[in-house]
Amino acid sequence: MEYNFNEIERKWRKYWADHKTFAAEDNSVKPKYYVLDMFPYPSGAGLHVGHPLGYIASDIYARYKRLRGYNVLHPMGYDSFGLPAEQYAIQTGQHPAITTEQNIARYRDQLDKIGFSFDWDREVRTSSPEYYKWTQWIFKQIFNSWYNVTTDKAESIDLLIAEFEKNGNSDVKAVSDFTNTFTAEEWKNYSEKEQSDILMEYRLAYLADSWVNWCPALGTVLANDEVINGLSERGGHPVEQKLMRQWSMRIKAYAERLLTGLDTVDWTDAIKDMQRNWIGKSVGASVKFRIQNDEFREIEVFTTRPDTIFGVSFMVLAPEHPLVDEITTAEYKEAIEAYKTAASLKSERDRQADVKNITGQFTGAYAIHPFSGEKIPVWIGDYVLASYGTGAVMAVPCGDQRDWDFAKHFNIPIKNIFENVDISEGAYAEKEGTIADSDFLSGLPIKKAMAVAIAKIEEQDLGKGKTNYRLRDAIFSRQRYWGEPFPVYYKNDIPYLVDDANLPIELPEVDKYLPTEDGEPPLARAEKSAWKYSEGDRMEYNTMPGWAGSSFYFLRYMDPHNTHEFVSKEKADYWNQVDLYIGGSEHATGHLLYSRFWCKFLFDKGFIGFDEPFKKMINQGMILGRSSLAYRIDFKEIDLKHPIFISSGWINKLNKSEDQFDVFQEMNSHITKSVGIEMDKVSEFQKIPVHVDISLVDNDKLDTEAFKAWRPDFTNAEFILEDDGTFICESEVEKMSKSKFNVQTPDELVEKFGADTLRMYEMFLGPLEQTKPWDTKGISGVHNFLRKLWRLFFEDGKLIVTEGSVDKASLKTLHKTIKKVEDDLERYSFNTNVSTLMICVNELTEQKCHSKEVLEQLVVLLAPYAPHTAEELWEAIGYEKGTVSTAHFPTFDPEMLVEANTVYPVSFNGKMRFNAELPTTFTAKEVEEAVLAMPEAEKWLEGKAPKKVIVVPGKIVNMVV
Repeated sequence: MEYNFNEIERKWRKYWADHKTFAAEDNSVKPKYYVLDMFPYPSGAGLHVGHPLGYIASDIYARYKRLRGYNVLHPMGYDSFGLPAEQYAIQTGQHPAITTEQNIARYRDQLDKIGFSFDWDREVRTSSPEYYKWTQWIFKQIFNSWYNVTTDKAESIDLLIAEFEKNGNSDVKAVSDFTNTFTAEEWKNYSEKEQSDILMEYRLAYLADSWVNWCPALGTVLANDEVINGLSERGGHPVEQKLMRQWSMRIKAYAERLLTGLDTVDWTDAIKDMQRNWIGKSVGASVKFRIQNDEFREIEVFTTRPDTIFGVSFMVLAPEHPLVDEITTAEYKEAIEAYKTAASLKSERDRQADVKNITGQFTGAYAIHPFSGEKIPVWIGDYVLASYGTGAVMAVPCGDQRDWDFAKHFNIPIKNIFENVDISEGAYAEKEGTIADSDFLSGLPIKKAMAVAIAKIEEQDLGKGKTNYRLRDAIFSRQRYWGEPFPVYYKNDIPYLVDDANLPIELPEVDKYLPTEDGEPPLARAEKSAWKYSEGDRMEYNTMPGWAGSSFYFLRYMDPHNTHEFVSKEKADYWNQVDLYIGGSEHATGHLLYSRFWCKFLFDKGFIGFDEPFKKMINQGMILGRSSLAYRIDFKEIDLKHPIFISSGWINKLNKSEDQFDVFQEMNSHITKSVGIEMDKVSEFQKIPVHVDISLVDNDKLDTEAFKAWRPDFTNAEFILEDDGTFICESEVEKMSKSKFNVQTPDELVEKFGADTLRMYEMFLGPLEQTKPWDTKGISGVHNFLRKLWRLFFEDGKLIVTEGSVDKASLKTLHKTIKKVEDDLERYSFNTNVSTLMICVNELTEQKCHSKEVLEQLVVLLAPYAPHTAEELWEAIGYEKGTVSTAHFPTFDPEMLVEANTVYPVSFNGKMRFNAELPTTFTAKEVEEAVLAMPEAEKWLEGKAPKKVIVVPGKIVNMVV
């Protein structure tokens, strides 16, 4: 039987599908293990070889855990709502559902060919109404909840309403932006709209005017992680700050629990630190500064250093702060408006990151220092964000470098409050020392000064001690068509929830996927009759963000066909947390934070019994592509009629030459022929790299004819070749991308080498967590290993596996392999096991081992990595019923590694003369007697008795003569 991997892999893929080999039981006497991948967005480009890296690792571990006797849940689905499908719909008019379905079919075909052990009966798609029914249902639960600070959890809004009706809100401790107080009688007398507006200030899902990243070209709000350098990640369109009425999630209510929860999960310190920094806990005080000559207006700031309050030299408001227009004097209105416009064109991330470019504008207004009564100039600056804290800062240049830089840039006088500290060259950054220049803080150490300052601020009703978080509430609206519709309708401008019986609210048909002429979202184009359910004046026109569906999908996998609950409590209790989660670190502050938030909320409401979704997480590194570059030459004086490309050897000469035109003279005939002008008449030129499709390049050699046929603008291209007539491309390692033409798909490699080879090679590239370059040169070695393995079982197409006794050397090879494979898998070291299995096969080949006792255990060790090959060999050696997936992982026997004999180097007067092989069980006395009786010892002793015999058991023998 030959190793026909294509036929073998087709056979076993069909077997697994027909027999539902990897279907998980929802209850079992076996221990459970839940292995999950971050589910993919199915793009039209399909998978490239970098995408399956994490999937292969998780699949290896899932298969390993099955072999260890676990009931394994290993599902897969699709994050199938997304902006790319909508953009394609806008361009072509094709419904996004059609594109999405085609993309999913492409992904499924590719995933199947790689041989993953997914339980496909549990597949979920976020764009399926059967799925987003439960996204809508969870939104309703969040909308109908508030966060009770006293109990430190989410509770029903009905409890809050009952408290309002009985006692008003004076005793309510909630995470809320509502600051007014009302009695029970006042509450009852409020109109329905007034009550709705007040409750909106308490709900965990609420409507509010929020500053958002608005992309006019895409017609939608973008999350911070979708904006790069002020441009949309998709399409590179300008993004501006805009105040819009949006749905938001009050995630900041969970800020402290999101912080402390990180101590309970097994994640990398890097990911935990990213979340901690994003949450950004700060302890300090809020302080109010009254505006000069205005008894009604005041600026509230939050500061982590209330002890430095006497060092306030100026104040800075965010350009969007509501007080800016009210306090700006006529003299500065025009300049303020211009600055606000410029700031609105920057994303929040860019504003925070751009620390070197100092900008700001004076408002003409002054605040009054709450203690000293001094006038403090009020500026605006784009490094202050309206959405963080109070949108205002008290600037203390003597203690903060950014404030110091700002003050120096605009020549603002700086107050120095630190004793014996020179701040002429920059702010004082130390935490030691004492405060001066104040009536109640002078001479106090920093820590004590902070406590005294907070006490004084509270005593005079100027503010209060406070813990603040950088984490902001999550914008939950998107002005898109292709997303989860809200289960919300409006009547007299009041939002109401659709009854559960009418869920899901499905997307209506629209004539275009663009915003309306009035700037309303695409759903506003739908006729009221187009909605399968419609009540009140209108439905909500926004859709939910993509992270809505991905925040609970791990729970839906547990119970994907339940039409009554998003997951039953019984199944949630059984499967519990995800035991191993593998995915990219790019989701550290998006998906991971939101899914943790939703998990904690669902725990608070009693729907699930755990409040952290992912127990163990591994972030796989990126596989980089190897790009091929051909350099085009352009001349300033010459308008080329067709492009000229120059081979790599000439580029190297140009780079090394002090006078590049000397090199051009060597190419004079080429240039003259192509350009029609002598090189000495050319003064300036440039080399322009052009990415070449890697399919046109073999071992860096470009197929020039194929290249000319590749793009119309290169049809008449000229090439300056190497001396041997070839054109050599430069190479560069960078991210795989269609734009760089360096994408390697798994399909062609599976066809050429087989899925098992691809799986093992991706692991062989290096540690899972590391970024590594892709290079197909090494894949042949892995493929040859599988062929060599095959030859342990077959010769000339005939099975050569034998029964009977086993050579001890082969058992030793087997058991050291069992130990290494098990140890490495338990610590998630996937790459080292490929080498381990290779060494094992090499040793067994040298030992001419064809023993079934050894080889059947080797097949089980191989099965997680090369499952198709393992299945075929398992069947061939006699297990014709069933599958290797149900076998038991081999048990390591340490006795097999114990040597029967020990080789002792025997020395005379410190010089080694011969080796003595003796039983390992010999005592030191027995070793001495055995060595003295050997003829070699007699030779070196020359008939004399040794003066001393030194035996180190298991090591050496030394005789002193």
